[in-house]
Amino acid sequence: MNVKTIHYSAYEHGLPQSGKHILAQERSGNIIVYQAFNPQISDYAIAHQQFGGAHYKFTRMSWIKPNFLWMMYRAGWAEKVDQERILAIEIEKSRFMEMLKKAVHSSFKPNLYPDRETWKQRLVISNVRLQWDPDHDPHGKKLDRRAIQLGLRGQVLRDFATEWIVSITDITPFVNDQKQKLDAGMLDELMVMEERPLVIEDEEIRRRIGLV
Repeated sequence: MNVKTIHYSAYEHGLPQSGKHILAQERSGNIIVYQAFNPQISDYAIAHQQFGGAHYKFTRMSWIKPNFLWMMYRAGWAEKVDQERILAIEIEKSRFMEMLKKAVHSSFKPNLYPDRETWKQRLVISNVRLQWDPDHDPHGKKLDRRAIQLGLRGQVLRDFATEWIVSITDITPFVNDQKQKLDAGMLDELMVMEERPLVIEDEEIRRRIGLV
């Protein structure tokens, strides 16, 4: 597995406990994002190192999450229907920034958009949707910290799925092992992905996604 892990007992050390933060694992100019799919879509993705095939729908919005524990909450640690396989997807950080530049919030933010109608118009034409949701601990408890997810559609989804991916790793066996530890109350042995707050120096991006 080509991702770095850390004991959960050490994961929160140094991480901000409140506010909006993009927690992600970076390496060599790339970052890791996560998605959960059914076996048919996942098998194709692993075999071809991109998405496609008979079961993948380019007409639907597809959500990516750079925060591992948020993905675990959303997928129920790979136990929810059609989310039984967890994929770690490596993309260039510059591509992720490109998506952030195009992102429009899923709900109206009066401090970021001139008015509700302008927001609605931008939402209709944008191929990237942004949501800030409560982050969660391994048991699914909400935290004060907010986590980001991006919904991709149209040409951005097609570019992401077929052109931008550096690697796709099936981390389902790791997830299953950690879920067993969690269920057994072995929190001291629980491993998660090592993540740090993503540094975004571009002020326009920070303003667009609501970090300033």
